[in-house]
Amino acid sequence: MLNLLDRILDRLEEWIICLLIAAATIVTFVAVVHRYGASNSVTVANWANGHGLVWVALVADWVYVTLTAINLSWAQELATYMFVWMAKFGAALGVRTGIHVGVDVFVKQLSPTARRPVIVFATLCGALFTGVIGTLGAIYVYELDPDQVSPELEWPSWMIYLCIPLGSYLMSFRFLQVMWRYLKTGYTPHAGHHGLEYEAPVVTTPAPVIEPAR
Repeated sequence: MLNLLDRILDRLEEWIICLLIAAATIVTFVAVVHRYGASNSVTVANWANGHGLVWVALVADWVYVTLTAINLSWAQELATYMFVWMAKFGAALGVRTGIHVGVDVFVKQLSPTARRPVIVFATLCGALFTGVIGTLGAIYVYELDPDQVSPELEWPSWMIYLCIPLGSYLMSFRFLQVMWRYLKTGYTPHAGHHGLEYEAPVVTTPAPVIEPAR
């Protein structure tokens, strides 16, 4: 049951990130096309009128009127919020897959016995830090004015800032999950050239003793 819930959480996390980044990219692309289409249609209409190209000027005017009738002033704000949510959940995914930047030169020089408490301490520090951030974020969301809304979308501010406690608590859970798996199996996740890999602890075996020939 725990493994099933873990897989569901993994897939849900990945789907949320994929949908958010795809939707934000589409919204940004449409907003850019809308903005440049409206401004450039005026330039084309003026150029066509100067050269006696009546039909080109009429088409450019129609494009300008059509595009300006569409209000996309909210697009940039929505894309920003989606990228922020994606970043918070992506940070948790980064902990699970081991893709965060880290300096492990010193750790790799340690023996497997000495390396164990260092890795456990590091993951506990990460869990504690993100847990504190999540708690502070939850307090901030709780104390927000319910009537406070965003400038363009006019969404409740608590709905937007909810990504702080949710993403931070999920990140803290991922740190604890990595630590628990390391204590059970000795494996730590890291992203290699072929995707997600798991690095096993280095176990040194003593060199064989060669007995002198009799």
